[in-house]
Amino acid sequence: MSNSGAGTISLRSFLTRNIRNYSMVMMLAVIMIAFSLLTGGINLNSRNISNIFIQNSYILLLAVGMILVIIIGNIDLSAGCVLAFVGAISAMLYNAGFGIVMTLVLSILAGAVIGVFQGFWIAYLKIPAFIVTLAGQLLFRGLTYIITNVTPIALKDDGFKQLASGTANIDSLTIGDVYYTAILIGLVVFVAYVVSEILSRRKKVRYGFEVVPAVFLVFKVLLMGAFILLVSWKFATYRGIPNVVIVLAITIGIFTFITKNTIIGRYIYAVGGNARSAKLSGINSEMVTFIVHIIMGAMCGLAAVIFTGYMNTALPQAGVNFELDAIASCFIGGASTSGGIGTVMGAIIGGLVMAAINNGMSLMNIAAQWQYVVKATVLLLAVLYDIYTRRKTGLG
Repeated sequence: MSNSGAGTISLRSFLTRNIRNYSMVMMLAVIMIAFSLLTGGINLNSRNISNIFIQNSYILLLAVGMILVIIIGNIDLSAGCVLAFVGAISAMLYNAGFGIVMTLVLSILAGAVIGVFQGFWIAYLKIPAFIVTLAGQLLFRGLTYIITNVTPIALKDDGFKQLASGTANIDSLTIGDVYYTAILIGLVVFVAYVVSEILSRRKKVRYGFEVVPAVFLVFKVLLMGAFILLVSWKFATYRGIPNVVIVLAITIGIFTFITKNTIIGRYIYAVGGNARSAKLSGINSEMVTFIVHIIMGAMCGLAAVIFTGYMNTALPQAGVNFELDAIASCFIGGASTSGGIGTVMGAIIGGLVMAAINNGMSLMNIAAQWQYVVKATVLLLAVLYDIYTRRKTGLG
């Protein structure tokens, strides 16, 4: 394939342009290693790694939707209360005889309908997202109390729990205490990642964009492969790959593809970068904003089912501060406070940073009040780092 019009950029130039994304990955690695030394390696054992993903899956799902909201320059303060409301509805539907698949679909649709409601006020009536979602926070918390009568709704069986805490294993691939299904899925994910990177590089070359040297691409692929297979092995040597990790991986894959390879993805970044310029260039910024809030609502619906299954009960007080954890995950993962910058994978890395800190401090029996102090400090430093790097790279 011809490389005409395309060129390679230096490793230093590449790292400078992507400093925030890669620094969060390094921060996650440093945090895991530090807590490994402080806890005698407990935080890196197979059971703990699996629990980190299961216990934080709903926050990571919310972060996938929240990053899109933040990219367009908005915020959603209602996510936790919407999760509680849809969670109660999902429990009622399931107990009424709807199967787990139908309940999941209807819950996602219910969240999307809430997104339509809030998105209309924000996109077309021009009321700030902060105000609309703050009102939504109060509204849906109140509605949750009304429909549940402030009483937890127990699920009739463990169907939900299997989705949130169960594992996916093939009997013929289970040998002794090792569940090789997780290794197989890890290999599939790795191959998909390699193909994606190769196709992305070829596309950039075809259209004359700069690409990193091939040796760096190989190093990046091998490093990611090692990480994927290591996590897969951790899952394989505990109970197998959790169902919720598969749900999370599919969700990440879908929205990463949308943001990187579709027109609506480009429009989202354009609106976040400069809504007025996007409007003048022919982009329907109101429709983009509307669609993003529908997606956020749908993600709340999905997270609601996962959290309800994890607790095996729909709790009226569910979701308290969940939106704040999701927002923190996005900013720690490289999203800009001014909009227009951020990635789905960055939000996931940010969420895992928060999860690793929470988990490590819990293993060390650090009091909850000090955990809040540490989380607040990490968030402030992440935003400070964002401002510093934007000034240094000439983006702000």
